[in-house]
Amino acid sequence: MTDRAPFLIVETGQPVGSLKRYGRFPHWIRVAAGLAARDVTEVNAERGEPLPEPHGLAGVIVTGSAAFVTDRAPWSEHTAGWIREVVQEGTPLLGICYGHQLLAHALGGEVDYNPAGRESGTVFIDLHPPAFEDPLFAGMPPRFAAHATHLQTVIRPPEGAAVLARSEQDACHAFRWGQGAWGVQFHPEFATHHMRGYVHARAECLRNHGRCPRTVAREVSAAPQARRLLRRFVKHARGQHGAGTHARGADRG
Repeated sequence: MTDRAPFLIVETGQPVGSLKRYGRFPHWIRVAAGLAARDVTEVNAERGEPLPEPHGLAGVIVTGSAAFVTDRAPWSEHTAGWIREVVQEGTPLLGICYGHQLLAHALGGEVDYNPAGRESGTVFIDLHPPAFEDPLFAGMPPRFAAHATHLQTVIRPPEGAAVLARSEQDACHAFRWGQGAWGVQFHPEFATHHMRGYVHARAECLRNHGRCPRTVAREVSAAPQARRLLRRFVKHARGQHGAGTHARGADRG
């Protein structure tokens, strides 16, 4: 047992069929984040499972998905409303890929198809100056490798958001809203076998966008800096929750 507040992983989709043998997205995220199973609760938002009150949670992580935010599916719109309430209440939240886009949409930003086409494979992320003082990105190299696979993107970030990073194809690969909500377009939970699996699964789409799947797969490499971001989020959220608990205890004294 643990007396530490749990992290909630909101599941918004499933891996491609060839990668399901490695488990579902919450498992990939939990392992990369260094969290024990007892430290995590999961809700499958795509299947309509009820989303809990954020009180008592250390933080929230929203997964990727093959769905499109622009489809405005009822479950997705409901989740967006819940995300808006969570971040406005100050619970730390990290959105990954679809979760990144859904966070932007929830806060009034714009999501649509990336004019540059599909981004897939190991890409290079370039940090903007605001990232150098950001709680998650401070101390990271100004350029690092990350894994990405997406057609849609954040065309316009929410008002007041700090854009933290870009890639050659995507001007908003990471943003922070307020003091505790982050979206990242790349997949910090992906290992190289996950990324290669997605390149193979999306081979036809890559060809349609003028890319050679074999070349993209061959250029997949490890992305340790991007992967560390999940542990940075966990550490930050734990610290924030501990500070909040201490403050509430002082108020009661």
